[in-house]
Amino acid sequence: MTTPPGSLGRKLLAIDELLARHGRPRDDRLVFTNGCFDILHRGHVEYLAAARALGDTLVVGLNTDASVARLKGPHRPYVALEDRAAVLAALESVDVITPFDSATPRALISALLPDVLVKGGDYAPEEMVGREEVEAAGGEVVLVPYLPGRSTTRLVRRIRRTEPAPSD
Repeated sequence: MTTPPGSLGRKLLAIDELLARHGRPRDDRLVFTNGCFDILHRGHVEYLAAARALGDTLVVGLNTDASVARLKGPHRPYVALEDRAAVLAALESVDVITPFDSATPRALISALLPDVLVKGGDYAPEEMVGREEVEAAGGEVVLVPYLPGRSTTRLVRRIRRTEPAPSD
């Protein structure tokens, strides 16, 4: 990915840049969350605002396109990494975005050791990747309530029902 202009250029950091800027020791309360954020919707926006309210800096681990395809299937992502990152960067609640290509952000979380690890309320604490590492370092795990009826899967199903099938 080339260095993008504007807020994305200031907010998008490779993992080594992120660790150089936000490694321990630090005075700010670092919050971390992650996801695909494939089609950004109200549920995402409210979730990220709630996560940001838990600390001073919100870092969003963003799955690369290859990582999304491995997790969600070959038809995903719907929106490419650079565009997903640009939309996230436009949100005031997001301070830093760092892409990761692995199936989970465990290595990123272990290296960063955020003060707060956040996921949506549709997760159980024992399902949260990195929970053990964060808690062992004195951090906390927070589940932000899920906004009912708001999901990328549900949105895509609704769109598919309203569009005619493409003709050959």
